Amino acid sequence: MKRRDSLKLIGAAALTPASAFGSSTRFIKDPKPSVRIAHLTDIHISSDRQVVSKFVDCLHHLQSQQRPADIVFNGGDCILDSLHVKEKSKVEDQWRTWDSVYHNEMSLEVVHCLGNHDAWAAGSKSDPLYGKKYALDKLQLEKPYYSFDRFGWHFIILDSTFLLEEGAYNGKLDEAQMDWLKADLETTSKDIPILVMSHIPILSATVMYEDHIKQDKYYEVPGAWMHIDFHDIQRLFMAHGNVKLCISGHMHLIDQVQYNNIHYACNGAVSGNWWSKQYYYQSRAGYAMIDLYSDGSFDHEFHHYDWS
Repeated sequence: MKRRDSLKLIGAAALTPASAFGSSTRFIKDPKPSVRIAHLTDIHISSDRQVVSKFVDCLHHLQSQQRPADIVFNGGDCILDSLHVKEKSKVEDQWRTWDSVYHNEMSLEVVHCLGNHDAWAAGSKSDPLYGKKYALDKLQLEKPYYSFDRFGWHFIILDSTFLLEEGAYNGKLDEAQMDWLKADLETTSKDIPILVMSHIPILSATVMYEDHIKQDKYYEVPGAWMHIDFHDIQRLFMAHGNVKLCISGHMHLIDQVQYNNIHYACNGAVSGNWWSKQYYYQSRAGYAMIDLYSDGSFDHEFHHYDWS
């Protein structure tokens, strides 16, 4: 979490509700609504009572919407941090709080994605739950990446965190996952629209930090902020031709980028500035509500909520 203390943002993040971003192109008149999803990301739950209370406020806000979500997409970083934590008991304490809040306060179905802070990368390597296995166990996932068809759409959930040495990572798919993604796209009908969820942005404007302008000539974007294999991924997307929307979190900032007719939305953070403030730079804590339509178009709106 050093990023939050050391960097300043050039106005890359949007302040207005994402409805101001507009809708994707409508291919048919009055397309049939397929599903409304809520995208919550970067929750960073801990056992701190104030943090728990604020997260409960978010879940109540979400579930009291006049037009409720049909399903929730959890974008990762469920817990405050296990990436740099050696003691297993401290990791367990965070996941215990996660379990308690979700079981007591969440009534909707949830689709999970792993975040970098969900990986236990500083503990004993001999422990069977070391690395991503701990999070997979807690989120009841067989694999860190997977796909499924539902609501007339194909959904791809990626594992963005490529672990390096202890506590370090890049945004990247390993070779096995890249091969899997290629095969998954090839076996998906081109008649079905695709939504991709990753924790780390595949492409985002939020990585343009002022402190990373080098010699007033170019930006240096660390590999931990955005996928370093973006070009390989987008080539796969372009070859398939039916990827419509890619959603992510990680940066705690809000943006939407359109590149080659694919929309990339970085949907802020439920925890704002890691629960210390509602704003992280210009982006306020909240979550996205996304309406997907039968023709592959969508509407995207960001919702803020107040902390008690």
